[in-house]
Amino acid sequence: MTAHDTPGVYSQPGTEYQRDTRYITTRITADGRDGYPVEAGRYRLVVARACPWANRAIIVRRLLGLEPVLSMGVCGPTHDERSWTFDLDPGGVDPVLGIERIRDAYLRRFPDYPRGITVPAIVDVPTGEVVTNDFAQITLDLETQWTAHHRPGAPDLYPDALRDQIDEVAGLVYRDVNNGVYRCGFAGTQESYDAAYARLFARLDWLEDRLSRQRYLVGDTLTEADVRLFTTLVRFDAVYHGHFKANRSTLAAMPVLWAYARDLFQTPGFGDTVDFAHIKAHYYVVHRDLNPSGIIPGGPDLRGWWTPHRRDELGGRPFGDGTPPGPIAPGEAVPAEHGAPRA
Repeated sequence: MTAHDTPGVYSQPGTEYQRDTRYITTRITADGRDGYPVEAGRYRLVVARACPWANRAIIVRRLLGLEPVLSMGVCGPTHDERSWTFDLDPGGVDPVLGIERIRDAYLRRFPDYPRGITVPAIVDVPTGEVVTNDFAQITLDLETQWTAHHRPGAPDLYPDALRDQIDEVAGLVYRDVNNGVYRCGFAGTQESYDAAYARLFARLDWLEDRLSRQRYLVGDTLTEADVRLFTTLVRFDAVYHGHFKANRSTLAAMPVLWAYARDLFQTPGFGDTVDFAHIKAHYYVVHRDLNPSGIIPGGPDLRGWWTPHRRDELGGRPFGDGTPPGPIAPGEAVPAEHGAPRA
């Protein structure tokens, strides 16, 4: 796979990496307060399986059974500085939106949109305009605003009684782990890399300790916090350990986190959304300033993802009073050769 046209620049020498967090904060809500009410069939979730932030939305959509009411467009794993493209679709055009790049939906609503073009994004199909790319709020709204369309048995991923705890843990995980790996990988100075590296592994050690006593991050069931941590852990050995120099130890060398990650991976709705081929192609091909050759490494060996984890010995009920999601929606399965082969 090759990147398109002009590659972007991700690491600026002499600077500390700072993520631009100015997202489109328009929300799709049950009451339509921002002009976009929840409606079955009106919106399209645009994702890339390579992206950890988009992977969150894919998981939550599947766990809640929103596939029949919220369609999903999947961008390819590589892109240039302009935006993600629909190169996986016939003719390189999204079959619902009729566009080649998600950038087109951004510019349709904001002709002079000045910031990064990101996924996940939700597009209003009738107008072809992007509604939001606020990845953190997107999953919370799928959990709390789209309840009328949740499948029977959908888990409560953001229960009222635990929201403060979920927000607190998720905030720490975002700062030090989700974004922490990027602060390592895109650091432009030794000092900023050293600081990010220290914070990342201090937080992973903290998580290792926390999860040694409980099966899930908050409470005894899966929550939004687990979704947010999983998408970084599942990419850790494949890209972050080497490509981003987060190399004190592999995930597989952290016994508690490795067992926790395998537990989630083997839970319907998590591992079946993961495309390791797309993940590796994106990071190693797109970040040419970090990997000028564009060579994609052969490893790691992925068979370990299916080994026994024994996390069920800690108790807990993955879906609470609910049930696992059903079969993957037609046309949405990750190709078998892109997943983790069973040992």
